Amino acid sequence: MNDDAMLRAKLDRAKARKAAKHPRRPGENCRAAPGTWVVRVDRARCEGKNDCVEVCPYDVFEVRRMDDQDFAALGFLARLKSRAHGRLTAYTPRVDQCHACGLCVVACPEKAIVLERVGG
Repeated sequence: MNDDAMLRAKLDRAKARKAAKHPRRPGENCRAAPGTWVVRVDRARCEGKNDCVEVCPYDVFEVRRMDDQDFAALGFLARLKSRAHGRLTAYTPRVDQCHACGLCVVACPEKAIVLERVGG
């Protein structure tokens, strides 16, 4: 399976369409040049539910077990919450591919994702 086919398999089109209609969707509606925006994930909030992976058309996200260093940086209650969710969290290994759609921001049930303009 090639990269495009793998991305299409992960993408939940219905969920992405719903996120696209959200009235408070931030960003530039997928029109930004890659690298002009950065995605930040609040590890204390993220429960690794995979919604960001399912709506991102640019394959920016992956959900996996939280790195030990990131886990150690959490406060006591956030560590408990993380353990309850299997220490899963979203990471952005391909953040340089972000086009500032904002779909991930509005799809995240924990409101753990923000978009920030680079240098701004």
